[in-house]
Amino acid sequence: MAQNKRDYYEILGVDKNASDKEIKKAFRQVAKKYHPDLKPDDKEAEAKFKEANEAYSVLSDPEKRKKYDQYGHAGVDGQGFDPSSFAGFESFEDIFSDFFGGFGGFGGFGSSGTAARNNAPRQGNDTRYRISIEFMEAVFGLTKTIEVTQKDTCSTCDGSGAKPGTNVKTCATCNGNGTIQERSQSLFGMSIQTRVCPDCRGNGEIIEDPCVDCNGSGIRNKRKSLTVKVPAGIDNGEVLTLRGQGEPGVNGGPYGNLYLEVMVKPHEIFKRQGYDIYCEVPISFGQAALGAEIDIPTVDGNVKYKINEGTQPGDVITLKGKGVPHVNRDEIRGNHYATIDIEVPTKLSDEQKALIAKFDDETTAENYEKSSSFIDKIKKLFS
Repeated sequence: MAQNKRDYYEILGVDKNASDKEIKKAFRQVAKKYHPDLKPDDKEAEAKFKEANEAYSVLSDPEKRKKYDQYGHAGVDGQGFDPSSFAGFESFEDIFSDFFGGFGGFGGFGSSGTAARNNAPRQGNDTRYRISIEFMEAVFGLTKTIEVTQKDTCSTCDGSGAKPGTNVKTCATCNGNGTIQERSQSLFGMSIQTRVCPDCRGNGEIIEDPCVDCNGSGIRNKRKSLTVKVPAGIDNGEVLTLRGQGEPGVNGGPYGNLYLEVMVKPHEIFKRQGYDIYCEVPISFGQAALGAEIDIPTVDGNVKYKINEGTQPGDVITLKGKGVPHVNRDEIRGNHYATIDIEVPTKLSDEQKALIAKFDDETTAENYEKSSSFIDKIKKLFS
């Protein structure tokens, strides 16, 4: 169960709407940077390469990518990822060739000198919420409507930040670039430094008459309803990913993601470990001694089960396939384990006490396997 994994799109540095070609290109860049054969004995680089490899193995597969986009990591866990594979490369030679190919061999290394522009489109911030669901809802899944309050595009100015009817002006200082270049002479010659434009703060535009509803930010807090499909088998603490439901992007960039952490309420009878269910079933001394047909509670309802004579406390009954469905694989389910608990009667009448005393008088150590074995051990100890 994945709880703390990074977003696969974030790992590769691509947008959620990236094409297959863009995803492959991004993966190659990350792989070139962190491949263990290029950075031997660097554990951090090795970990980042495996992380990128895992991300690419999912995002390059249309079916896995579809499940990941809908359910996040919960939808693709256990899909057979091999961290030792090269994923997008046929071999290490492919990586080696790709690594040096862009530089024309070993000569002519250089830099484009292009500075990142603050007014370039950027994806919006991600948001995180928690939702609480019942134990049985987690087992079988549900469709749930939630209310969230988060930043969204201002409806008054349509996100421009300018008062309706007014225009946003191009910054005269940087000509809309968002950056300015400063030249200076030093002992080593002329140097050029690029920095964020101080007048427009990197936006490339200046709002002279800001929108009164959002104070020129183009963003306001809004409350909205979202319909969430929670898959059957989800476990406590797992996170669902709602792509494009986070905060709005900057400068026309895409929306961020909304991450929903699922909190599952405990059940009064059942406990869960992975996809298996556990419970205790109390029975009477008479049922244990003589055998009986008992009801075992499961998530599907009561199941009739015939226990044998001489059933002991702590005996475990296994009901295969009566546990929790696997996420996105409903045909595969865990098991249900019922532990027998023999209840000792209390508040006995005088007649009941007499009957039990008579029964006890008429039994011997041979009727009790553990006691008989214990007595034999005592005899051997002192013989």
